[in-house]
Amino acid sequence: MFTIEFNGQPREVNEEISVADLLRESRVEARFCAVEINLEILPKDQYATKRLREGDQIEIVTLVGGG
Repeated sequence: MFTIEFNGQPREVNEEISVADLLRESRVEARFCAVEINLEILPKDQYATKRLREGDQIEIVTLVGGG
């Protein structure tokens, strides 16, 4: 286990966690969000392969509908 910063809050995660795994655990639909890791936008096609590391800063922004 190690710690990342997830939307401004510390979070303990498993060592082999990918961005896609984190989204599933957080119940965030990947097709309706953008992911930033350490101030860089991650392309959606890398969600399954990008592994998180100790101290990574993750920001997830979801789309909100309304009118």
